[in-house]
Amino acid sequence: MTPDPSSSLRLGRIAATLGVSDIQRASAVYQAVFGFEKVFENGNPTGFMILQKDDAELHLSLQKTYKPPAFNQAHMLVSNADAAYKACEAHGLRIIRRLEDKDYGLRAFVFADPDGNRIDVGQIV
Repeated sequence: MTPDPSSSLRLGRIAATLGVSDIQRASAVYQAVFGFEKVFENGNPTGFMILQKDDAELHLSLQKTYKPPAFNQAHMLVSNADAAYKACEAHGLRIIRRLEDKDYGLRAFVFADPDGNRIDVGQIV
């Protein structure tokens, strides 16, 4: 039997890329709600941007006619789901699934950003 080459692989960072119709608006929302900071941008006008906070990294890609899928596109672990939920509400983000304790050990909710990208947010409990 041939050994599976993936068994020797160590995976590193993987970052979600979200399509957005207005990259400056999207960046402002993620910075205001979650405290992300812009660490890279490319293009003039900007067509790609990397936001980062702590161990989290989010890539934004400008797509002028962007239409989001109807499923969650990223999952973000946070230290305080209640605070994240309140921040999403305070900034007028649409809540898809309300904050609740899940039977799989997370306190979680789902929100949609201004482009309709669905992000699942959870805190390990």
